[in-house]
Formats: sequence, C-alpha cells, structure tokens
Amino acid sequence: MFINRQQAGSLLAKEITKQIQQYGQFDRDQTIVLGLPRGGLPVALEIALALNSPLNIITSKKIGAPDQPELAVGAVTADGVVVVDRQLTEYLGISPEYIEKESDYLADKTKKLEQTVRCSAGLRASIDLREKQVIVVDDGVATGMTAIAAARSLRAQGAKTVIFATPVISRRAYHLLQQEYDQVIGLEIPEDFQAVGQFYIDFSQVNDGEVVSALTLSKNREVASEFVH
Repeated sequence: MFINRQQAGSLLAKEITKQIQQYGQFDRDQTIVLGLPRGGLPVALEIALALNSPLNIITSKKIGAPDQPELAVGAVTADGVVVVDRQLTEYLGISPEYIEKESDYLADKTKKLEQTVRCSAGLRASIDLREKQVIVVDDGVATGMTAIAAARSLRAQGAKTVIFATPVISRRAYHLLQQEYDQVIGLEIPEDFQAVGQFYIDFSQVNDGEVVSALTLSKNREVASEFVH
C-alpha cells in the first residue's frame, strides 16, 4: 500500500537507481523520463529528479468499451498508434467501426492534450527520441493497453531502449508488457488486482495544472543545473 503517488514515485526511483547501478551504464544525456498523464506525472517527477534526467510526457488514451468506458479494450497515442485487445473486443462483440471511430477521436484529443501541456510548461511541442533510453512511468497498470501503445509509439520514433516503471501492475499486464519493453520494473505485482486505486491511501485525481507543475519543476531544475555547471 502506497501513501500517495509522490511516495510511490520515491520508492520506485530508488529501485530504478539500484537496477541501473547493477545492470547497466546510465547516460543522463541519452535518457529521458516520460510520464503517462495524468496520474503518471507525479510518479515520474520523483524518478526524473532522482536520476537528474529530463521529464516530459507521452499521451496514450484508452479506448473504453461501449457500455463500460472504464474497461480498456485498446489504446491510441498522439501520433496515431492504435492497440486493440482483439480477444476482448471479440468476446464483447465490439465492431471494428466502433474502434476506428474512437481511435480517430482519441488520437486528435490526445495530440491536443500533449501539445497544450508542453506549451504550458514551456517545453517544445515535440521531442527527439532517436537513440534515447526512455523510461515510461505510470501510477499503476491494470490492462496494459495504454502502456503497450506508448511502447510501440516510442519504437516507431526511434528510441534505442524503452523501459517501463510503475509502483503496481497486474500480473497479466506485467507479462504483456515484457513482450513490448526491454525491461519492466514494478514494485508490486499482486495476484489479486481489482483497480490501481486499491493500492493507494490517497489516489485523488491529478489535474492538468499538476501535470504542468511537475513538468515545469523538472525543467527549472534542469536549467538551474546547467547554469551551475
């Protein structure tokens, strides 16, 4: 059980730091931390600060089932990468037309969110991920659809290494993500997984202002560090 996203991020940062020291070289200039908004940003901020690496966002929206919007049957990223759980959509009888319509709508919404947040934080509208080591962070993972879409988007953008890190992840999602990422780091991988919120004492909703604040704080720290050196 985690107190809140900040505490979970601090614990996750320690684990990532330990694994980096044990298993590989860390090059700050080639590493970037990407939070999945909105809940992933407070967690990702703790990791970016601990690693002294830049922080940014990658938006990936879940495609909800028609009568169960919280049930992810797929996901789409800002650059139009679409992932669909074919087994689940067939089981629920969801049509390809529904998936296509939702994908087009969410891709546009996701792109606008990404651009708005980056602009508000004073960041560039796009980022160059070629040959970068990317650490994708979320506050928890149930189905893994948004994380899978993010991974495929990053591969398409030329990322050299993609790592996924989260405080808690379902066992099914953990195994799915291992097929998409070079490494998956989870502090808790419980068998009994109902929802991400059950593993937090405080799981209050994160708003856009908090996302922008996290990005701005990271950016200001990075600028101050460069000024000192």
